[in-house]
Amino acid sequence: MTPVRRYDAAVTSRDELLDTLDRFAARAATERLTLGEVADGLGGSSFSLLCIILSLPFLTPVSLGPLATVGGLTLAAIAWQLMRGDHAPRLPSRVRAIEMSPKVWQALLATCAKIVGVCSRFSRPRYKRWVEGVTGARLRGFLIIAAGLLMAVPLFGLPFNNALPALAIIVVCLAELEDDGLMLWAGIVVTAASAVYILGVLAAVALFGTEAIRRVFPGGFG
Repeated sequence: MTPVRRYDAAVTSRDELLDTLDRFAARAATERLTLGEVADGLGGSSFSLLCIILSLPFLTPVSLGPLATVGGLTLAAIAWQLMRGDHAPRLPSRVRAIEMSPKVWQALLATCAKIVGVCSRFSRPRYKRWVEGVTGARLRGFLIIAAGLLMAVPLFGLPFNNALPALAIIVVCLAELEDDGLMLWAGIVVTAASAVYILGVLAAVALFGTEAIRRVFPGGFG
């Protein structure tokens, strides 16, 4: 059995993030692996790592419906623990019991590798005061809560309503792993864009009704 990582064994780089996901994928291929065991086995950057893992499945242009609502609220709850200063995240029992197959882990690893590859072109340690310490944790927590609540809005059928908040969360978490305050600002921009898009659609629904929105999104807004 793969040894469980200690909370003080921090993941501090994009390479270690990919290595962590790869080890989970290998472990899932040989034994039962739940999200609770994943959370317990993460390193010192457990909040960021867990939020990245939970956000990756939502990087799809298609709305995932009620699953996104549950996922968004779970991410918001984890971020609240981060803002509160908890040492490690605690998941609800039902979320802890969720198992993901080796195929899913490999898909998550491939998606994460693509994102990390893009970010690595411009990311480096800088403006660390924005990501370090209590202030950095509270700022990251606030952004993840905002993005998680946006993801949870039940606009089923609206394209990218899950993907934009998920991308915002991943960028914010990668900023912490890379000590990159400028990337955190990129996360702020993506979070703001998500809010404008999703809240704008809600406002349009309130003003013009769902029939007018369906003309813009004929794929099945509802």
